[in-house]
Amino acid sequence: MSNGDFFHSFPAIRGVQAGKPCFIAMCPMRIIPTLFKFDEEEVPPELRAQRTINKSRIPEIASYLIENPNDYTLSSLTASVNTMVNFEPLGDTGSGQNMGTLFIPMDAQILINDGQHRRAAIEHAIKDNPEIGYDNISVLFFIDEGLQRSQQMFADLNKHAVRPSDSISTLYDFRDSLSNLARFLSKEVEVFARMTEMEKSSISNRSSKLFTLSSIKNASKSLLRKGSKVLVSEEDKALAADFWTEVTQNMPDWVKAKNKEVVTYELREQYIHAHGVMLQAMGNIGADLLSDYESNWKEKLTLLSKIDWARQNKDWEGRALVHGRLSKARTNVLLTGNYIKQHLGITLNDIEEQIEKEFQQ
Repeated sequence: MSNGDFFHSFPAIRGVQAGKPCFIAMCPMRIIPTLFKFDEEEVPPELRAQRTINKSRIPEIASYLIENPNDYTLSSLTASVNTMVNFEPLGDTGSGQNMGTLFIPMDAQILINDGQHRRAAIEHAIKDNPEIGYDNISVLFFIDEGLQRSQQMFADLNKHAVRPSDSISTLYDFRDSLSNLARFLSKEVEVFARMTEMEKSSISNRSSKLFTLSSIKNASKSLLRKGSKVLVSEEDKALAADFWTEVTQNMPDWVKAKNKEVVTYELREQYIHAHGVMLQAMGNIGADLLSDYESNWKEKLTLLSKIDWARQNKDWEGRALVHGRLSKARTNVLLTGNYIKQHLGITLNDIEEQIEKEFQQ
């Protein structure tokens, strides 16, 4: 290195991917906004190495950092450096030859291949809480081999990214009050405890399960009329458990499935009540029951056992079914709920009345 040059220096580990050197370094978060640049948004996509940033994602990630300063996790950034870097190892042999200090010229252009939303969120969060700037984030550095290689890196990094299912996210999320509620109900309500798919958000044809954890969460969110970040109290949990237990007692097929007296995949094949559209509709209905029929909501639920839940019941077409296929679209959930409400003797609200009128035309 020339004494006249200026460099960023980072403790780093040297490695090799696809025969090319790469370096992993821990960088203070406070330098991330100035160290890494974006391709300008007005540059055409074919001349950029990354997608245009989705600004709506930034506040969510930033809030996560700000609200959990002592308990957050951020994955590595991946970046390309448009010039040669210098690596000074700690030793000439053994592990020391791949551990040392990475020097990057200050005039080098460093572009993020993966993590531009994290970078923007870090910048946003530091403005609110400067202490976050003293934390570190790992960065994987590659040597830039031109636009085509950078574009290929972006494609490769995102090609195999798979968003986790809503159910497993619910299972593992201990910060979210509604996820905590769903896990509580999956243990407290007996039919849920025996019949809930905890990992997937859809149930395979031959599965022995009847519900998904994500559908329990979403239906219970509607039941309690809770927003995503609203605290669920112990009283709320007890009320939700009481409601779903009462629903179960008036759904003989659920009880038979729990007791293994019927085959669950046959229920899903033949009946509406074995699917998420019914559970979501019941969550909506329950919210009205608990608020408008406080003294006799359990009595109203006894009429559930009188409903013909069979797919062959033509009344379900256009409601839970669209051309014979189940639909969880909002309109179909509401129309399914309307049908159930009519059988339970519950008054439709204004939105439900309008949707029902349009359906009947």
